[in-house]
Amino acid sequence: MRFLPTLALAAALPLAVCTVHAAGSAEATPRQTVTDLKPLLARAAAEGSARGTLTGAGAQAIARRFQTDAPIEIDVRRLQQLPQPGCGRLEVTTRQRDVTQAGKRGDQEMVYQLSYCADGRFPEER
Repeated sequence: MRFLPTLALAAALPLAVCTVHAAGSAEATPRQTVTDLKPLLARAAAEGSARGTLTGAGAQAIARRFQTDAPIEIDVRRLQQLPQPGCGRLEVTTRQRDVTQAGKRGDQEMVYQLSYCADGRFPEER
């Protein structure tokens, strides 16, 4: 079954199940401020990559849950073009610094993949 996770699931699940990781990357392009993952997915499907910072109610809930004010950064890159025009296999990296989990503070990162199209839909199975 295919579905686009809700904002809370899309942002919280990767942070909830991730492992402690020292995150650090060079800022190549400015981050787009988003309240939902969809714009970043669509942009990466169309252009090859997208970088954003999650804001809004979902980000506030995650900040409370993990006791941090650090921004939630999301990087999306297209791994491969799919046969359907405007669709690609995407890798999503979600990271947040100074997170409290299991009584310990540290930086966390989660990486996962999905297929998505620039027009906001999931590609059809063939």
